[in-house]
Amino acid sequence: MPKQSAPQELAAIAPKLVEVTDEVLFAEVWERPGLSPRDRSLVTVSVLAALYRSEQLGYHLGVALDNGLSVEELSEAITHLAFYAGWPNAMTAVNQLKTIADARNAG
Repeated sequence: MPKQSAPQELAAIAPKLVEVTDEVLFAEVWERPGLSPRDRSLVTVSVLAALYRSEQLGYHLGVALDNGLSVEELSEAITHLAFYAGWPNAMTAVNQLKTIADARNAG
């Protein structure tokens, strides 16, 4: 998987945020040995969906697929969290997953 990074165009307005995103979040936190990238992706997608952070969710659904999670596994996780985090959150997440899966299947 390619190394994750913050959108570099944001460096013009928030250079420190881009720097700590790249150097702390993606270079240190995501690379820690305690969880696999696949497991980190499952946790991240679940939290983003549960908290209705849909702007970041699409990106991380793609990363989750790249990290070895299947569409079926992500769909199951989203279905499970619907009962704990709310139906609208799950429906938003599953719609984003469908869009990403369809785009990957078409490409």
